[in-house]
Amino acid sequence: MARMSVLTRDEAQNRAQLLDVHRYTVELDLTTGDETFDSRTLIRFSARTDADTFVEIKPAELRSVTLDGEPLDAATLDGNRLPLKNLAAGEHELRVDASMRYSRTGEGMHRFTDPTDGETYVYTQLFLDDVQRVFAAFDQPDLKAVFELGVTAPQHWTVLANGVTEHTGEGVWRAEPTPLISTYLVAVAAGPWHSVRTEHRGLPFGIHCRRSLAPYLDADADELLDITRACFDRYHEKFEEPYPFDSYDQAFVPEFNAGAMENPGLVTFRDEFVYRSAVTDTERQTRAMVVAHEMAHMWFGDLVTLTWWDDIWLNESFAEYMGYQTLTEATRFTDTWTDFGVTRKPWGYDADQRPSTHPVAPENVQDTASALLNFDGISYAKGASALRQLVAWLGEKDFLAGINTHFRRHRFGNARLADFIDSLASATERDVHAWADAWLRTTGVDTLTASVDSRPGQWTLALDRTGERPHRVTVGVYDRDLHDGRSLLLRERYETDVPQDTAPEPHTGTRPALVVPNDLDLTYAKIRLDDTSLETVLRGLSGIPDTLTRAVVWNTLRDMVRDGELAPADHLATAAAHLPEETDLALVQGVLAFASVHIADRYLTPDQRPAALATLTELCRDLIRRTEDGDHPGLRLIAVRHRIDTAAHPDAIAAWLAEGIVPGGPELDPELRWRVLARLAVLGATDEAAIAAELERDPSATGREGAARCRAALPDEDAKARAWDAMFGSDDRADLSNYLFTATAQGFWQPEQADLVRPYVARYFKDAVAVAARRGPAIAEAAGRWAFPVHAVDAETLKLGEKCLRKADPIPALRRKLVDQLDDLGRALRVQQA
Repeated sequence: MARMSVLTRDEAQNRAQLLDVHRYTVELDLTTGDETFDSRTLIRFSARTDADTFVEIKPAELRSVTLDGEPLDAATLDGNRLPLKNLAAGEHELRVDASMRYSRTGEGMHRFTDPTDGETYVYTQLFLDDVQRVFAAFDQPDLKAVFELGVTAPQHWTVLANGVTEHTGEGVWRAEPTPLISTYLVAVAAGPWHSVRTEHRGLPFGIHCRRSLAPYLDADADELLDITRACFDRYHEKFEEPYPFDSYDQAFVPEFNAGAMENPGLVTFRDEFVYRSAVTDTERQTRAMVVAHEMAHMWFGDLVTLTWWDDIWLNESFAEYMGYQTLTEATRFTDTWTDFGVTRKPWGYDADQRPSTHPVAPENVQDTASALLNFDGISYAKGASALRQLVAWLGEKDFLAGINTHFRRHRFGNARLADFIDSLASATERDVHAWADAWLRTTGVDTLTASVDSRPGQWTLALDRTGERPHRVTVGVYDRDLHDGRSLLLRERYETDVPQDTAPEPHTGTRPALVVPNDLDLTYAKIRLDDTSLETVLRGLSGIPDTLTRAVVWNTLRDMVRDGELAPADHLATAAAHLPEETDLALVQGVLAFASVHIADRYLTPDQRPAALATLTELCRDLIRRTEDGDHPGLRLIAVRHRIDTAAHPDAIAAWLAEGIVPGGPELDPELRWRVLARLAVLGATDEAAIAAELERDPSATGREGAARCRAALPDEDAKARAWDAMFGSDDRADLSNYLFTATAQGFWQPEQADLVRPYVARYFKDAVAVAARRGPAIAEAAGRWAFPVHAVDAETLKLGEKCLRKADPIPALRRKLVDQLDDLGRALRVQQA
């Protein structure tokens, strides 16, 4: 395999000082076979001085290269770099003709054949430096250019791109030239799409999916388009700069590695968002948030783009914050910050306490491989939390004034952290530079610890801070409801700064039953309650009236378990006591997920796990009994899912599968059927014949993934060997796609099968390094996230992993995942020992 070079920050800066790139004319031919496509590129650019430089491309075959009409030697291609020697100052035209490989890993031009109907689809995912897999480019974000695309496709296909496309005959499609955009934002999606089209504010809008998903997209089309229009209108109320592109298409594409990608004019989403099976309203809210998030990128990232990858927060943190906030303001989903609090913030908190933590805005990201690692809970969840705190501290009026100034100054250009802070500073007298240094240039999670001093007729709250950041928080003060003895009543809320400039002011009245710092979750910090408040929470958490406050409290208990300050069994007992009374679906789902995935599977010892599963099973039964009236279908669905996942005995769920229904509902749709079958496989209560029969019943792409998951979960030596070879074998032609790799990995490791899979723990560290080196970052990430033996919480696994990091030299994407997994494993071991 040819050596591929990553672009360094210094190289990018030097090339940006040398070149101005004006226009790309790209011709792609998708009719040349199943393995490769043809790519012809004309790049018009100018050099400011005489110099050497290079252009990037990763071809299957580089046929020809000409510079200003003179041929260059294609054999000089070094990995992914084609040298441009003795480049003279002035205008130039570079032509590159190449054959390019289709991808099976969601990188570059991904090709997928739908097993349901045999139709084929291709789409690009060019982030972060994968444009080189599709056409030649000066591949860095600050060399923006106009892109003209032509695509030749099979006659019955439709081609989508960043701009409006037109079929000019004989399978040839032309896209309108783009405004100035970065290379990583170019997009093409081609295939026999099912499309729903409309117009809004004079712009064409469209949603698209595979033909086999057409009925499911049609069922949700009105909801998706309503959300799209509502967010579009709300952003135009917030932002003075109008939507900067000529159309807005949203394509739901197969085997997509991310949630979505903000290609201007053509946002691509993972097509699991086209729901084939029943989902909860919280899951619909999540989909809506992704729509809002990606639309925010049209301004944050596409109109104004980072100069280099150390400022990815200027893209992701803003889109994350704006997505949640705008969804709350513009749609029926008004409790989005509760979902953020219980699902996204823990992602940030966990990432920020690992050795791999980094500032929201790191000062020096050396190269593109390092940059790719920073698309994590810090850049998304922590960054969005920091912005929410900034708005609380600055005020929304000044915040919006600052970002509108930013858009005016840098439209269709690039910007850095300093540029953004200067724009904010122009709208306020507050010291936003100092705020940015404290919040964006530092790492770690502050802890705010409450202590309450009470005297007759008055009480005082002191908030001690571990950490250095300033915080503006809302404190919630609660009393017990004397009528029912269970509910808590809000006495008052007040804002305070931490650290406080003066001694805490005493409050009149009796000592509250509960005092919650960060009551509205406006800052990013771990919270520790005073002893009385903690006792109130453990006994009466379900009596807290506000869902966002309950999210803050549940996060506090979660953090305490992870830090060894609350026994995992006590967390389970609290969940069992209070979740049956919970009304918010995001909270129920989040707490159950932590209880099962972390507490039962990792934080408790193997001999404690059966009791934990029994507790969770009984909790799910309570929720199922509570929802028998049919008034809470989402809550019932969550309970049924977790009842399946925690089943220690197969009889009940096997009966559900045989009858096709849970007593009292719901009927088992494809997702539930595969979920039951996967759990039966773990328990040794099904076999290959049953899996094959289910796959015949559901031969879809999702069905193939379900079958792979089930087969890998069978407690059989041969099944494990086949699954392992499918993931880590070296037959390039038989390599699993990114999704089938993930599904197989999800099935392989099971706590119930620890003895059976023990020999594979040591093999993992050797084989994961090899497959990551061979197949690249996307598979490396999947191997590190899903194929890691998370159940093996012991000192030997830690030792093996640490040796791998010292001696095996895994590629950066895998190294980062291993560092994180081993840190989590060490934490789990400490919790078990405690």
